[in-house]
Formats: sequence, structure tokens, C-alpha cells
Amino acid sequence: MNKLFAILVFVGVPLVIAGAFFNWSDMIMFLLCCASIIGLSGYIGRATESLAIVSGPRVGGLLNATFGNAVELIISIFTLKAGMIGIVLASLTGSVLGNLLLVLGLSFFTGGIKFKRQKFSVHAARYNSGLLIFAIIVAFVIPEVFSITMTPQDTLSLSVGIAIVLIALYLAGLFFKLVTHHGIFSSSDQPKIETEVPEWTKGKSILILLLATVIVAFVSEQLVHTFEMLGAKFGWTELFIGVIIVAIVGNAAEHVSAITMAVKDKMDISVEIAVGSTLQVAMFVAPVLVIISLFMPQSMALVFTLPELVAMITAALLVINLSNDGESNWFEGLTLFAAYLIMGIGFYLF
Repeated sequence: MNKLFAILVFVGVPLVIAGAFFNWSDMIMFLLCCASIIGLSGYIGRATESLAIVSGPRVGGLLNATFGNAVELIISIFTLKAGMIGIVLASLTGSVLGNLLLVLGLSFFTGGIKFKRQKFSVHAARYNSGLLIFAIIVAFVIPEVFSITMTPQDTLSLSVGIAIVLIALYLAGLFFKLVTHHGIFSSSDQPKIETEVPEWTKGKSILILLLATVIVAFVSEQLVHTFEMLGAKFGWTELFIGVIIVAIVGNAAEHVSAITMAVKDKMDISVEIAVGSTLQVAMFVAPVLVIISLFMPQSMALVFTLPELVAMITAALLVINLSNDGESNWFEGLTLFAAYLIMGIGFYLF
């Protein structure tokens, strides 16, 4: 797998640069950009796994989610700049659905095939459940309800206010989890982590993360230019492009890392990557994009379509119900994956 990622990066990125210079067709550029971003995500995953061995599973999972979401944040900023707000909101929806149903589902499934029953921190699962309810069911539903009778300007003001509250609570949650109450979230993965030797040193890992993020920024800008072509050529709506295509490509790092950790029976890291990434998207990435949009030609309110909202709420409730016991198996993973397929079909036909 590492050889494949190396080929995608060292062949794909130069071709993207050449394609941008010589104005290659949008379809070729789309395929090259997707391949390059997936390859770069593989390097991001390896670097964060090395840091997880040095820093511990909680910090490692947080780093993986952060740098993985940095890819999506960069793509979304360029999409905002292009005025495609529908794709940005859809990609946020796709990240939530992809992490909760696709990534966590495949992690439970692949890990469950190798291990009959896998365990992870019950305290972390309950902590995540509470924040999922707040971030998705409370913070995303409120703008939808109140915007019905509001002017666009008032809706934007409400979205900015909610964005500030979300960011503040997310940062407070990190302080709670990593500083004041870190002992509660003790990980069963720690002995496994301590016996491993990191692939890369701390300095090399950080350098690779920074370089990969910079290159992703360039490739993402090229990718955004192909979205109109995709819609016209295949008849895909902005909703489908954002929910499925952009979300899967933008979150490739979490996809690879979470499943890899589950196969190694490091479920605390796997769950932290999948669910932690979801919380970061809902409570940090989305609010930051709302604030950044204030400086763009077209501002973005935190108001999703009804199908997006219902899908995210359903996904959150399903994950909460299956994960609150702190155990997983292959059938629970298959259930989450089946839910993702049903929603994907729905968004395709919508």
C-alpha cells in the first residue's frame, strides 16, 4: 500500500503541475488530482501514526483528524472562493456521513473479521455521543428552524453566532479531554503503542505533514476547477458531488488510517480518528468556513438542506446507539456501511 501511495504522489503531483500549465482536459485533471490527494493522504496517515506512537493514541488520533480535515478545509476554501456554496455544505455533510458510517463502519467490519470482539473506551464513547448530539442535532437544526422566518442577513448573523459558540466549545472540549480529565480517557491501546517503534522520527513526521498539506493546497485548487465539468458530463448535482466525491477524496487520510488501526486492534485510535474527525468537522471546520466566507464574495450561512440534515441526524443516532457500550464487531460495522450505501443512493437520485 505504501508503494502505491508513493507512486500516486511522485507521479501524480508532477502530472497535475504539468496539466495545470498546459491546460489539460478537466476529466484528466480530476482523475490526477483525486489520485494525488489520496496518495498525499497516505503520507499524512503514516506521519500521524508515527506521532501517535510518540505522543499516545489520543493525541495521535487528534493529529490524524486535524491534518486529515486540513485537506478538506483547503478544498472547501477554494470551493468557497469559486462561489460553490452548495458543494461546500454538501462536502461537510459528506464528511459527517463518511466518517460516521463509511470509515467507522469499515473499521468495525475489517477489525471485526480479524478479532471477534473489539473494545474501546466507554468514557470516550459517551463523551463523543454527547458532543454528536450537540453539534449535529442542536447546532445544525437551530439555524434550519429559525431561518424559516428570518431574512438572509439575520440567518447569516445567527450562523456566525453559532459558529463562535461551536469553536469555543470545541476548544474547551479539547482542554477537558487532554488536560483536566485526561485520566478518564485512558486508552487500552497504550500498551500496544508503547511496544512499537515509529516509522519516522517526530521531526520527519511533522515535516512531511507540513509539506503534504502545502502540496494538497495546490492540487485542491486544480480539483475545484473540474467540478462544473463533472456536473455537466455526468448529470451529478452539487449535492452529490459534495456529499460523495469531495468528502471521500478530502477525507482519504482518515479512511486509510482508521481502518489500518482497526486491523491492528487499536480501536481507541480508530474511533478517535473517525468520530473525532466528525466532531472536528461539525464544531471547528464548518464554523471556520462560515467565518472565512464573510471575506468572500458570497457568504455562507450554516443552513443545510432537509435531506442533508436528516441524513446527519440519522447517522449520529445510529453511531451513538451502536458505540455507547464500548465494543464493536463486524456486523455493527456492516450495519453502518449499509446505512451509508442507502444514503448514497438517495443523494445520487435526489
